[in-house]
Amino acid sequence: MNAVADPAHPAVPAFDAAALDDALRQTIAGEVRFEAGSRALYATDASNYRHVPVGVVVPRSVDDIITTVALARRFDAPLLMRGGGTSLAGQTCNVAIVLDTSKYLNRIHAIDPDSRSAAVEPGVVCNVLGLAAAEHGLTFGPDPSTHARCTLGGMIGNNACGAHSVMAGKTDENIETLDVLTYDGVRMTVGPTTEEELAAIIDTGDRRGEIYAGLKSLRDRYAETIRQGFPRIRRRVSGYNLDALLPENGFNVARALVGTEGTCAITLGARTRLVENPRHRVLAVLGYPDICAAGDAGPAVVATGALCCEGLDEQIIGDMRKKGFGLDAIAELPMGNAWLLLEYGGATPEEAEHNAREAITTLAADTLDHRVITDPGEQRTVWSVRESGAAATNAVPGEAETYPGWEDAAVDPAHVGDYLRDYRELLARYGYRSSLYGHFGDGCIHGRVDFDLMSRNGVAKWRRFTEAAADLVVRYGGSLSGEHGDGQARAELWPKMFGPELMTAFREFKHIWDPENRLNPGRLIDPEPFDTNLRTGPDYAPIDPPTEFAFVRDEGSFAKAAGRCVGVGKCRRHAGGVMCPSYRATGEERHSTRGRARLLFEMLQGDPLEKPWNSDYVKDSLDLCLACKGCRHECPVQVDMATYKAEFMAHYYRHHPRPRQAYTLGWIHRWAPLAGAAPRLVNALTQTPGLARLAKAVAGVAPRRALPAFSRRPFTRDFRPAADDGRPAVMLWADTFNNYLHADTARAAADVLAQAGFRVTLPERRACCGRPLHDHGRIDQAKAALADSMAALAPAIEAEIPVVGLEPSCLGSFRDELPNLFPNDGRARWLAENSYLLPDFLASRETLDLPQLEGRALVHLHCHQRALFGVAGTRRLLERLGLEVEILDSGCCGMAGAFGFDPDKIEVSLKVGEEVLLPAVRGADAQTLIVSDGYSCREQIAQTTERRALHTAEVLALAYGIRCGARA
Repeated sequence: MNAVADPAHPAVPAFDAAALDDALRQTIAGEVRFEAGSRALYATDASNYRHVPVGVVVPRSVDDIITTVALARRFDAPLLMRGGGTSLAGQTCNVAIVLDTSKYLNRIHAIDPDSRSAAVEPGVVCNVLGLAAAEHGLTFGPDPSTHARCTLGGMIGNNACGAHSVMAGKTDENIETLDVLTYDGVRMTVGPTTEEELAAIIDTGDRRGEIYAGLKSLRDRYAETIRQGFPRIRRRVSGYNLDALLPENGFNVARALVGTEGTCAITLGARTRLVENPRHRVLAVLGYPDICAAGDAGPAVVATGALCCEGLDEQIIGDMRKKGFGLDAIAELPMGNAWLLLEYGGATPEEAEHNAREAITTLAADTLDHRVITDPGEQRTVWSVRESGAAATNAVPGEAETYPGWEDAAVDPAHVGDYLRDYRELLARYGYRSSLYGHFGDGCIHGRVDFDLMSRNGVAKWRRFTEAAADLVVRYGGSLSGEHGDGQARAELWPKMFGPELMTAFREFKHIWDPENRLNPGRLIDPEPFDTNLRTGPDYAPIDPPTEFAFVRDEGSFAKAAGRCVGVGKCRRHAGGVMCPSYRATGEERHSTRGRARLLFEMLQGDPLEKPWNSDYVKDSLDLCLACKGCRHECPVQVDMATYKAEFMAHYYRHHPRPRQAYTLGWIHRWAPLAGAAPRLVNALTQTPGLARLAKAVAGVAPRRALPAFSRRPFTRDFRPAADDGRPAVMLWADTFNNYLHADTARAAADVLAQAGFRVTLPERRACCGRPLHDHGRIDQAKAALADSMAALAPAIEAEIPVVGLEPSCLGSFRDELPNLFPNDGRARWLAENSYLLPDFLASRETLDLPQLEGRALVHLHCHQRALFGVAGTRRLLERLGLEVEILDSGCCGMAGAFGFDPDKIEVSLKVGEEVLLPAVRGADAQTLIVSDGYSCREQIAQTTERRALHTAEVLALAYGIRCGARA
């Protein structure tokens, strides 16, 4: 197999990719992935561009990188370093060998609080370094909105900044030295260099001396041009940092290499500067009549000592409302059509709050409204609005898609308001709609625009607009990029900003480091045109096959659904929220929501992945998805991987045999009634050690797992409905799990509802939502089960009696899958809107007089509960009972129905549970109630700890004094 590094750049010759693949596998300890699936996985980043790489290397050590570079040089192959893959300008996708350092080279070697520095590997995530430094009262200053998943290597490549650049500056200002490797194999540590040191290095005459001699010559010849030609603004990221080589800047080679986007040298490690981390922070939010007025206020804000000054416009907020995304966060904003988020620090909470309120007295006259937020949780909630900015305006119902491409210009902060007025006029002239947000304290403006990139006329219009926008920012003395770098998106425009002499200097700088042009070729120097190689350009023609689900939110198109992901990588964060449990357990891109979405996107392209619906690589990636629906709730563009997985598996298993679990646990709704007829016999078979081993082998259950025991009698066998006595009726949905396996929970729920003043009824016949059928693609059977459920619930639907359920995954099927499978059925719409989980139903009855129960409750929410129903109802209900409530930020429990019983998945299941939930349960004192409404969650807790979790119904029964056999 031969591969051409890039047809657009014939200077990069063809090379034998198969031989290179073989040589790498024989030589390095890391992972070598040249197969179609991995190449598809790394074909895009968060930009508009798509370049299928030649192969991927995941090095385990620096030695692996050195060997890979040596072999690439032998085969004359291009290379590309990649961190979190969240770049917006196309600098982290190329037809090259991709080196992904994020999985293994992610260690902090040392933190020195005395010198305020840290030694790190390139794959360290920004947040990880920040948290480690915080133990010493320090932090790493730059913090882009992707700080929970972007890597230091990527930040060095892009010269990333973030909200706190007002306080700490760009990445280049926070790098002391770099450990780098050139394509021709020279490893060196670079940093500031005295004239004496420079002379000594040059005198060695070796390759390092040759590089330094070239840099000195370049500096001496272009010094005055550099001084005069670079914009005098803090957020100048475009162009190579040649100013770092000037004598007055200490001939700092490390800072000169920051922002080169992997085109000059490979970063093996870095020593970073750390800055003081204010012990306490308070957030002030100011509301303005429009975003231009907010821009005018930037300099006054910075003068008050704010640690950051972030702007948001009304379009982001409006689009989030249309999507139903982040509504709790939006509710925290004061009145206005644009907002500034200001942060103030202090040694004590009182000092931080004083600083914020004192600043507001200075600023308030020009605002419509303001708020000071002292609670850290509320602050995080509001910050989530700003951090979702890059994707908040995508996949908005009724609106065109938005794209990066001109999302990163920077001007002097004193001119932000005027620049925004002119920029909005330019947008209006071209008929574009754009969000506007960014780092107003430093003059950096972000915004995604609804470019038409799928027609040739639309792309031509985009080119005209971009060139006009570049001219505008240059007139303001600004920078094409103030944070994201230039990649393929803006490098073609460098001559507008820098002129011919500096362009010659840039070209020389690249040649000094990489004379053969093998590091990220086609980026920055001799760039490919910004309107080529588009991910969804005029030539985009995906296969769009018929589907089982309606995909109503995506106009019935699976291709559009798979294309929702814009690559911001929120699913790759390592802590907080639910998304994405399998990525956290494996560290593998293909087991992240983004990775799976990209594989489905590439599957529909047909190259390099072939055989739509039949790819084993895609199947293996989706197979480890826990269908937690965390992405449905937490992804800014609301990728719904649980549904995509079910759709794929439905097609895949038409041509492949299903696993044994599909016929055992997947058909629990069939087997449970049979077991319920003779539960003692079944339990004897499944709970007796020798017989249990045989039963697990037959059922395809991991030997380490215990088979769940069936209740002595199903709940429905003994239930007797009360006579109609005028009390309001509720229809209790007795799901398979709580009817046959946890019948005490269902009994408690019925008794509690009766005590609360409701007349409890059940469907006249047994039915099941069919949720377990989705995991193995039995969508036809799941649809039939839901149709049967609607028929069984017809009396409640016709009489408009609310349906109350106990199992979040079952009620979630009514909320989510039902309208997606029956989009035109009025019964489905009614049931989706009028089915409630027990705690939400009771919490919404504000006048209900509840009994009191002293104590503490440690609560774990089922993933579907968090994604589709929210946290508020459970918290409110338990607090009304008088309990002290802690709702764990525990993500997924790891059991996820049949997932945790699978022999091939049990290790991932346990690793997910051990992240937060299981240690928290083990650490709780004996008097604390462990509460979780999910059957799977309670089973994971029971099988891995000494505790038994209670359903909310059982907690209520305790409060009412009802004997229900609840297990503590």
